Amino acid sequence: MRLMRIGEPGHETPAALASHPDTPADERSYVDLADVVDEFDERWFGSGGLDHLAPIVAERIAAGTVHPLRDQRIGAPIARPHQIICIGLNYSDHAAESGMPVPDEPILFTKSPNTMVGPNDNVIMPRGATKLDWEVELGIVIGRRTSYLKSREQAADAIAGYVLVNDVSERAFQLERGGQWLKGKSAETFNPTGPWLATPDELEVMNLGMSLDVNDERRQTGSTSTMVFDPLTIVHYVSQFMVLEPGDLINTGTPPGVGLGMTPPTYLQIGDTMRLSIDGLGTQHQRVVAPR
Repeated sequence: MRLMRIGEPGHETPAALASHPDTPADERSYVDLADVVDEFDERWFGSGGLDHLAPIVAERIAAGTVHPLRDQRIGAPIARPHQIICIGLNYSDHAAESGMPVPDEPILFTKSPNTMVGPNDNVIMPRGATKLDWEVELGIVIGRRTSYLKSREQAADAIAGYVLVNDVSERAFQLERGGQWLKGKSAETFNPTGPWLATPDELEVMNLGMSLDVNDERRQTGSTSTMVFDPLTIVHYVSQFMVLEPGDLINTGTPPGVGLGMTPPTYLQIGDTMRLSIDGLGTQHQRVVAPR
């Protein structure tokens, strides 16, 4: 399944993508699930909702009970998570462009959960920002409450699915203001997510192409195959340090090509656009707008 939330902010309703993920955006259709799911949130993931929902989605697609997506707003495919955990420097070539060594263990940091917005919503420039940067990333959505996992197999069982994420960053806040990285990661709108959550059976997760364009110029090209720590390793590792809740999101790091690593470093300005995609997980498009 590919799960979605459709509607205006605060009024999204659960749905599932009915058309093939490679279908042009203006030709896509969806299955309305508002009559069987209240919300894709911690309670729903924790109740084993995926197993219950799969036959309903398949039956409605087979019966042709679908609706055109057209220009409806797409929200993040999960409601606000309990926490967003991020993995730093998880691609060796990104570590090199950042001037940092490849870590021996995953680097963990947090991002405020209220950074999550829809995949095509505006990104708001924070007040005082000077070094706004982009990061296309694979996100892992946790499917059950878990901690102290003993194996990769247990880690696989804890994953509900995967999403496309833009881990927007303000590098001056992150690296020049002291303290932890979350300062440069937690401004409003800094985590566009979606357009859908793909369950693990839909993807060959360690062989997904990734890309990001700024103002229609390619900045990032990569593949999940070059991760230092793969998703199962990450989930197993994180579970040794904290309890993971259903619906939690883990951003798994970015390939090379961020603004920080360019010569000279190049950052986003008001009016710039970003377009990013991961195979099987769709495409996002954002515009940078002025501070509130």
